Formats: sequence, C-alpha cells, structure tokens
Amino acid sequence: MGRSDEEELTAAQIFYPCMQCADVFFLKADICQLGMDQRKVNVLAREYCDVIKRKNKPIILSHHMLPGLQQGQEKMSKSDPLSSIFMEDDEAEVNLKIKRAYCPPDIVEGNPCLEYVKYLILPWFKKFLIERSAENGGDKSFENFEELVAYYESGKLHPADLKPALAKALNKILEPVREHFKNDNNAKDLLKRVKVWSIDF
Repeated sequence: MGRSDEEELTAAQIFYPCMQCADVFFLKADICQLGMDQRKVNVLAREYCDVIKRKNKPIILSHHMLPGLQQGQEKMSKSDPLSSIFMEDDEAEVNLKIKRAYCPPDIVEGNPCLEYVKYLILPWFKKFLIERSAENGGDKSFENFEELVAYYESGKLHPADLKPALAKALNKILEPVREHFKNDNNAKDLLKRVKVWSIDF
C-alpha cells in the first residue's frame, strides 16, 4: 500500500501494519509463523531491528494460506467460525464444519476440502484413507495429491465420502492438542483466558 502517488491511504491502513509489527516485539516473538499475506509485516519487523540496532531479528516462517471452508472464502476468518478448524475445536465441531464445507463434486479448483488434504493430511500421515462401502467403490488410499485429484475429477470419489475421511484425519491430528488442553492446568487456564477475550462479530 502507498507505493505510488495515486494511492491515498487511510489512517487505519497506515496504523494497522505498525500495530502488527509492534505485536512481534510486544509478544517477544523469536519466530513469526504466519501466512504469506503477512510476510511484508514480518519483513517490516526485521527491518525495524536494524533501526533500533537489535541483533536478534525475528525468524520468519511464512506458509501457504488455507482458504475458508465456505464457498468463495480466500482465507479463514475468525469472524466466521464455520470458515476454519480451530485448535480447540472438539470432534463434533470438526465433523460439523467439514460436513458443511464447500466441496463441489468433480471440481478441484477452489475446493477447500481438497486443500486441507493437500496441505495438512498428506504431509502429516503420508496418505489419505477413504473408507466406504463396497457398493460405493470400497476403501481407497491415496499417497499423493495428484492421484487424489485425478480420482476426484473423474467422479469416482464423491464429497459424501471425502468429507468424513477428512474430518476423521483432522480429528486424529487434533486429539493430542485436545488432551493437552484437557489435562494440563496451565494450558487449560490459558485457553480459558483466550476465550474470554474472543470477540463476537
């Protein structure tokens, strides 16, 4: 923003990146793990370290942005709880969110369920298992995304079979996190404090 003379910036557009940058220092973050859309703010934080002569600059880990789970959502949104899976979601919440997720038959482009499989499930488990009845094609395992895409585009895999498999895999990933927040008193207290400060939109 503001790189050309034609662009007029509002006060919010000027202050918001500064506030994001300040968060890095306020939180005393050594590592900033954010989406690619936040990369410029992270770079701003590193450049600011030169100004204040700080030797230890925050390390930037930029990652792929997952889309929101609803149709047309380019990224997840805290203001729409159905748009994403949160670390503290219980099994029923994950199942419901994936069940309601946008997942058009035979279409890969803009399909958030397939994005979740590509960027979360396959890297985590090294395979993606579809469990279904024999009359619906029987169980099928995928070890790479290209194979899954070809199978999905051909119509051999229906969203009604993909979604439960995705929800099951996500719940397996989240189960140790749930146990941590359930059994660790410090983590339980932290989660409680975070939820108190949640903003309802």
